[in-house]
Amino acid sequence: MEKSNQDSKNSAKKPGLMERLEKGPVICAEGYLFEFERRGYLQAGAFVPEVVLENPGLVEQLHREFAHAGSDVIEAFTYYGHREKLRLIGREKDLEPMNRMALKIAKKVAKDTGALFAGNICNTTAYMPEDKATHKAVRKMFDEQLHWAADAGVDFVIAETYTHGGEALMALDAIKAAKLTAVVTLAIPTNGVTREGWTPEDACKRLEDRGVDVVGLNCARGPKTMLPLLKKIRKKVKVPMAALPVAYRTTVREPTFQSLNDRHCNCIPRDHPFPIALDPFTCNRFEIAEFGKAAYDLGVRYLGVCCGAGPHHIRALAEALGRKPPASRYSPDMSKHYIFGSAKNLSEQHLQYAEQLRHRRSAS
Repeated sequence: MEKSNQDSKNSAKKPGLMERLEKGPVICAEGYLFEFERRGYLQAGAFVPEVVLENPGLVEQLHREFAHAGSDVIEAFTYYGHREKLRLIGREKDLEPMNRMALKIAKKVAKDTGALFAGNICNTTAYMPEDKATHKAVRKMFDEQLHWAADAGVDFVIAETYTHGGEALMALDAIKAAKLTAVVTLAIPTNGVTREGWTPEDACKRLEDRGVDVVGLNCARGPKTMLPLLKKIRKKVKVPMAALPVAYRTTVREPTFQSLNDRHCNCIPRDHPFPIALDPFTCNRFEIAEFGKAAYDLGVRYLGVCCGAGPHHIRALAEALGRKPPASRYSPDMSKHYIFGSAKNLSEQHLQYAEQLRHRRSAS
């Protein structure tokens, strides 16, 4: 009992999400689905977080890597861990164990690192605006996941990747019914509006009017095509804003990572890079850093990176915002490189060779 009381005191001392946002930016690392797919522990397509039950130690380790890189939030890996997705792969009986395990892992790492502990709900793939029966089913899915999140003692809940504004509003209602703090983010499709036809700024304003704590965008769009939308949203809403782009180079012509085409490769199945041939479009850490600074200058305070993110992206974002996370101990120092460096004790022969490596030889 004494230990439990002490834990409660320590938890009470930890600033909450809204307190932290009042003092400065909050960084949230995401991208677990893509990272575990790359590592061979999660199947592209269904994208269900089976790794939570099959390799929980790996999930804990990735949480720790992101915290080491500068994430202020440990988000339980329950994205697509809802009834509709588990039914799809024949694992509906694992719904509660998967959610509870993900929450347990995240809570442990959050406690160890002093980070915020977040629950997560997401687009259900079941919502249909005109079909009231789907609304009831969706709300039930939200409620059961939120019950487990509340039971685990989350600091707040992230509701994300909604292409339907109506589903985002339902998620917000469910979070508020559970008496939890809500961060709600939309994923804006290629045509620039939600699937109902709402502009991003209108959808975010509706969420603000409904009582959201933090609102913004995540997923779908990379840094360059998310920023223009953030500018419009900032003019429309007063609550804190969130921005978590994918770590891919989207363009005005191809504004989402689902719309990207690789003109240099003819061996991609279905001739469509999304989601497993996006490698050539990956943003480097400097692009993520520039996005972080630009979004911060717009007034965005809840920042992160979504699909495609690696710890190096999160470290770059943290450093761009003036932080020095533990991983900054190993930030690059190319002055020490034996060929491309500038330190005084480097070999002149190697430094001269660098010029040959930098410049392509003329064809003979």
